[in-house]
Amino acid sequence: MRELVIGLDLGTTSVKAVAFDLKGNVIKESEQLIETIYPQDSFVEQNPAVIEQQTRGVLTDIFKKTKNEKVLAVGISCAMHSLICVGENGEALSNMLIWSDGRSSSLVERMDPVLKKDIYTKTGTPVHPMSPLLKLMWMKEYNYRPYQEAKYFMSMKEYFIYKWFGKRVIDYSMASATGLMNIKSLSWDEEVLQYAGVKIEQLSRIVAPTEIIVGLKEELAEEMNWPKDVKLVIGAADGQLANLGNGAIKPGEVAVSVGTSGAIRQLIEGQHVNQNGETFSYAFTADTSIIGGPTNNGGIALQWLKEMMEFEGSHEEFLKGAEDTAIGADGLLFIPYVNGERAPVWNQKARGNFYGLSVTHRRPQLVRAVLEGIVFNLYQIGQSLEAIAGKPTSISVNGGLSKSTLWVQIMADVFGKEIQLADTHHGAAWGAGWTALVAINKVASFEQIKENIPVDQVIQPNLDNHEKYKKVFARYQQLAKDIEKYF
Repeated sequence: MRELVIGLDLGTTSVKAVAFDLKGNVIKESEQLIETIYPQDSFVEQNPAVIEQQTRGVLTDIFKKTKNEKVLAVGISCAMHSLICVGENGEALSNMLIWSDGRSSSLVERMDPVLKKDIYTKTGTPVHPMSPLLKLMWMKEYNYRPYQEAKYFMSMKEYFIYKWFGKRVIDYSMASATGLMNIKSLSWDEEVLQYAGVKIEQLSRIVAPTEIIVGLKEELAEEMNWPKDVKLVIGAADGQLANLGNGAIKPGEVAVSVGTSGAIRQLIEGQHVNQNGETFSYAFTADTSIIGGPTNNGGIALQWLKEMMEFEGSHEEFLKGAEDTAIGADGLLFIPYVNGERAPVWNQKARGNFYGLSVTHRRPQLVRAVLEGIVFNLYQIGQSLEAIAGKPTSISVNGGLSKSTLWVQIMADVFGKEIQLADTHHGAAWGAGWTALVAINKVASFEQIKENIPVDQVIQPNLDNHEKYKKVFARYQQLAKDIEKYF
């Protein structure tokens, strides 16, 4: 009987369960899309009760699909920065505020810069509306009723674990991304909690990513046909697990995920912050952390351009001609902050910009400029990582944009490094599954995953193009710096 492990991935756009063999090959999967709610400007929410039901649904489906296989364990990956006000019996008193919720923007703007730096230095989390700390501070200031009535504050992962198992636990990485955990002590920081008006007893117990959760309620086990000997492992946040699932776990190994939004990340020993506050530092295990920067603007920038130009053809047709356009898009630069921005500027009011427009420019030049702008932004964040961890030795890429041969080649040329493409977009789910295998002692270490990652192809950089891109990037970097004062 074939042995499998399941990665449960609680994302922003969907919840999915993916069954892998022990080499990382996808065997079965089940997915349900998540609805996002926009009650008013800058408010971005999801219904946690509905997502919890969807989580039951995908697990029920995946257990049905694998009933003739030997499932060993389930590991969890979860999107960072979500926040739910929860009652004593596990009922959600509020919708879940997700990472893109920007209601605390005005609070961030008027916060003392010295206090911002102090919080960042302690927690490794930039002071930004994405942070649950800022969400809580907003709730406190505006007398948000669910906040006032809440017994607990939880992420989506904690919420369903509490409902299913009656336990309040959170792993290092999810705790670190709240902006409430001290990255040196790996415990809740009492001074920071005071800013949020939250007590330690309202937060979950912080545990390692290999923590095994037991005690699933009997009626839920029956509903989902959960095999009795299958253990649930808490896992980590999606960023850490995406790196793990792509094998980017040693010094110098960088992982890039670019879908609607994007991120560039690297695992390091210990916990370190960037003194300029350009990157995050989130714990993974007691001895390692992930440094990196998330961008709001990945594929969404390209989709924006397509919709703005009212182009009704396919994405492939939309990109046609851009590959034949010269490096630098014939003098056109694009600052991709069309959706506000996190790294490297951490300013929700940041806005996009085309610079150098001419009557000679057409769709191919605009498309090329957008593709290059997305890469330049990631490269700029990557330079901040280099200040902490040194130059990258390898880069792995996954996500929707990695399906564009042109975009991946631009990335290889800008970074001047070969790009490894995984043959699956389920990196975080595979990282969650592998963490579960480590927890149940089926495999010896996190590092062993490097022997069990299917690689689709390797894209080599054109070093002549790399030299050309150095000059174009210098112009981009200066432009990005110059327009910051207008946000």
